[in-house]
Amino acid sequence: MNYFREEIETMPRDELDDLVDERIKYTIQYAADNSSFYRKWFKQNNINPKDIKDHEDLRELPIISGKVMREQQPPETEDFEFKCMDWDDIYTIHETSGTSGMPKSFFLTWEDWNRYAEKYARSFVSQNFGVGDRVVICASYGMNVGANTMTLAAQKIGMAIIPEGKCSFPVRIMTSYQPTGIVASVFKLLKLARRMEKEGINPQESSIKRLIAGGESFADESRAYVEEVWDVPVYNTYGSTEGTMCGECHEKVGLHVPEDMVHLDLYDPALENFVDEGECGRIVLTSLLPPGGKTGTLLLNYDTEDTSVVVSSDKCPCGRTHMRILNPEREAETSWVMGAPFNRVDVERGVFQRENMDYLTGEYEAFLYGDEEEVTLRVSVECQDTKNCAQELVKENFLKSFLQYKPPLSEAHLDGSFNIHFNFTGPGGLEFYKIRGRPKRLVDRRSD
Repeated sequence: MNYFREEIETMPRDELDDLVDERIKYTIQYAADNSSFYRKWFKQNNINPKDIKDHEDLRELPIISGKVMREQQPPETEDFEFKCMDWDDIYTIHETSGTSGMPKSFFLTWEDWNRYAEKYARSFVSQNFGVGDRVVICASYGMNVGANTMTLAAQKIGMAIIPEGKCSFPVRIMTSYQPTGIVASVFKLLKLARRMEKEGINPQESSIKRLIAGGESFADESRAYVEEVWDVPVYNTYGSTEGTMCGECHEKVGLHVPEDMVHLDLYDPALENFVDEGECGRIVLTSLLPPGGKTGTLLLNYDTEDTSVVVSSDKCPCGRTHMRILNPEREAETSWVMGAPFNRVDVERGVFQRENMDYLTGEYEAFLYGDEEEVTLRVSVECQDTKNCAQELVKENFLKSFLQYKPPLSEAHLDGSFNIHFNFTGPGGLEFYKIRGRPKRLVDRRSD
């Protein structure tokens, strides 16, 4: 079996827990010594940093939201209160995407970069990447950290990177450089496959050995379809500027959390209590430092606004002992209808039912309209050929999948208070094609 850091990745659970507690204790004291925000935060909440010694103590601390972070930086404050080191020690400056408000600022040292890169390096190795691989990165090389972190991770394991940034690169890249892997979203991978086919290249006969679907959550059905189109395994990664970076190993039984560097807990949606293993909750993370370690930005009990489920803390079939979680979903992509939630991924699952994909490209968008009395979900799907699209079959498959495990929505649909309408377009006919940036696939227009 291949590991990037075998001693840590296969550490027995009791030893791993002891290591985590040691790092929690050091990290809390580091925050008190180096962050103006945390010094005030501890005082305001009557917390003695020396009393926080382990995982259970950490759970007693208040939750810190993205809103709190934004309130501790210009223009709200004169300085960046979460910054933990002098400007002279900062290597790079980054911002989150800002999709949920003012971008949050993050300050990384070279030490931070190496920790971030190790998280991705562990994932790459667990997915059987290594020396000799050439991987195309279809992620932005900008203020977010993902693409650059993966590039640095590749250097650590002897892998070559083709830093395209976007998946609209010329198809000749595939034939000239014979890449063995690609990191991109599900939709970019499908578009690339279609472009290759138009130029007479069968994706299944290309040099690609494995794919990584990153950048956004996805349905199991869409992953399965990408695997069918390319005839290679598709692995999942979850990362953020905040430093989560979890990766699925070759066993594909959940994403491994690098527990020695990221402490992850799941809270209920109201952020009042922890949830048990197997229950869905919001991801709350703490970045952990080894004794003597330093960082530019530190997060304690930070609400990521993503939701997940702990699959298991037991040893994985791959030999790794770090906990595994389900593919996280963004809270911002969850809508409530008649008191019941559903996520964008639930819509995607309905679209990507296998029979549907004989007629659809996979591209879709959905809009909610209405009020408290009656709500309409309009689902727009892109057909390969509108004249030969089995619309009734697509509708039937979507409804069966979407409503199957949502009794409140199913009942509301039957009594007419929750309507689902379908719109079928040809290639390029969806609304998001007219808007720059990443497509927003579930839009709640009820407030309009």
